Amino acid sequence: MSFLCKHKLPGTAHFCGHGHPENAPCGAFEYVRVERPEDLPPADPRWVDVAVLDMNHGWPNLGHDGLVHSLLDLACELLPLSRETGVRVRALSFDVRRSGMVPEAPGGRFSLYLGTGGPGSLDPYENDGLSEVSQGIREDPSWQAPLFRLFDRILADDGTALLAVCHTFGVLCRWSGLARHVLRGPEKGGKSAGVLENVLTPEASEHPWFRRFSRALGSTGRLRILDNRLFDLIPEPGPFPEGMTPIGWETLGVGGPQGDAITMIEIARDPGGTMPRFFGVNHHPEVLDRTRQIQIVRQKLARGEVSATWVAERLEALTRTLPDEDSEERLRQTSSYTLLEPLRFHLWRQVRRRIEALGMEVDLHEDRVAAGLPLPTFSALAGALS
Repeated sequence: MSFLCKHKLPGTAHFCGHGHPENAPCGAFEYVRVERPEDLPPADPRWVDVAVLDMNHGWPNLGHDGLVHSLLDLACELLPLSRETGVRVRALSFDVRRSGMVPEAPGGRFSLYLGTGGPGSLDPYENDGLSEVSQGIREDPSWQAPLFRLFDRILADDGTALLAVCHTFGVLCRWSGLARHVLRGPEKGGKSAGVLENVLTPEASEHPWFRRFSRALGSTGRLRILDNRLFDLIPEPGPFPEGMTPIGWETLGVGGPQGDAITMIEIARDPGGTMPRFFGVNHHPEVLDRTRQIQIVRQKLARGEVSATWVAERLEALTRTLPDEDSEERLRQTSSYTLLEPLRFHLWRQVRRRIEALGMEVDLHEDRVAAGLPLPTFSALAGALS
């Protein structure tokens, strides 16, 4: 769904903001950074709070802001409902690894969590600031135990969702015991970065949600990804536990054979039976609109936030294309199926439930997203409240 408001004019970015998270001028969205307990605002029945697990340890990155901007864009889609009901969306970004801030478990203010990428080893005990895998990160691992307890609670709560990318995906693999992290060696070309390829599993072709993606990809099941990772996640021997489904594998180069690293896992499915509710990927579907991302990278350099080396690495990944295809469109397709539509589904559910809890009825239901039906227009949403 897309629309134009006075803050989204032709020729401008598809989201509000200036290359970093901020509040939406329309009032439909708010961003709060949580680095200390006192940074956490009180819960409010008219705010749908989404917990962002920031795993970047203070490093400059594009992914965290991409996740927040995706939330902002989805919140702005619901602007007519926000104006009528006062129900808005708020992203609370918890500085997990550097500040030890872990959000509260589901059952209170949170029913939707998002996990970002991040630098260093997937095991915080390996991040001594000196080893190759630490990437200069010297880490206090005390956040790991409370985060693992949070994952336990999310898994146990059918009404709660967690969507994870890259570093958080690796941490989930360690928590669940599904896969072990292995540093990519020279035999695999070292770090995996840029526009590359994954392949869907046979299980994905039978999955109620991902089989649509499989059909769109055709018989090869190969999808474009934007990658930036040091580690492979190698599944432990034996079948996956009941209820947990492998969705994607790496390929050994574009067009190459399937590799041994798992890249997408559904840990739990929504009770409706279609949409993943506890899901992780080892790529970056949150980094959307590469032209816009290039602009953000250059803005960060101009503000002195990043080094020239950091910029060069990101620009190389963001400007790479593959011959004889529309790489940008294929990346958008991957983002849609592996992040944006699941996120829209779970956010719509939380907004709908909050409106109903306030004693109002609304013609908005997340099952429309799960069924792949056309989404309501901006004007239609204006008349959705009854």
